[in-house]
Amino acid sequence: MKDVKHELYIASIGDGDPELDKRLSDELDKVNAAATTGVDVARELTIKIIDDSGELAAGMSGWSWGVAAGIGMTWVREDTRGDGLGSRLLKEFEAEALARGCTHVFTTSFTFQAPGFYEQHGYKEIFRWEGVPTPDAADVHFRKELTKS
Repeated sequence: MKDVKHELYIASIGDGDPELDKRLSDELDKVNAAATTGVDVARELTIKIIDDSGELAAGMSGWSWGVAAGIGMTWVREDTRGDGLGSRLLKEFEAEALARGCTHVFTTSFTFQAPGFYEQHGYKEIFRWEGVPTPDAADVHFRKELTKS
């Protein structure tokens, strides 16, 4: 950590800080709860798929809050790709989001990751940030309306 002093305050600059992340999350939860009285509080939503040897084969993490859900991270182990695990993760995530009262899901994918996967599952591109994180890539943002089947 590098400290930078500016009048009455000191800024500490560095890499990951789990304690800071937890504090920021807790403080923002308080602000958000006060601003959205009557709405379900934000909750984490995770799905994991374990193989027959007990190892993680795939996982998805995100959140639900009121009528919205968001997928933050999706990963499928390389040797299990093509087995339908990504689709299963998405189906389970969407079903739980619906059960929690969500009407839509948001996610992002860099062009070198899996934007086509989300499009194949009914996600619509709502925004594209060109040149991120590299000049020849883009950060693609998606939304999907959830319906009860």
